[in-house]
Amino acid sequence: MTKADIVSEISKNTGIEKVASQKIVEAMMDSIKSSIAKGDNVYMRGFGSFIVKKRAKKTARNITKNTTVVIPEHFIPAFKPAKTFMVKVKDNVK
Repeated sequence: MTKADIVSEISKNTGIEKVASQKIVEAMMDSIKSSIAKGDNVYMRGFGSFIVKKRAKKTARNITKNTTVVIPEHFIPAFKPAKTFMVKVKDNVK
């Protein structure tokens, strides 16, 4: 499912025009992205949580040059689905 499919589905289910639905979807995604970029988690009950995970500093190897590279600690966005959402997917996907 693409963003366009989501906009069409929202428009069909609510009776709102596609242009307005697209603005709503874009605003929601912008809000989530800006919150995550600030380091704030976003919790959506029954759906899941968009969280910021901290990756620790580690040593890696560049195998082509046979050298050691230090990767500094950094933060990444992650999604943790709600338990009810996970159960629904587990029961319905075949």
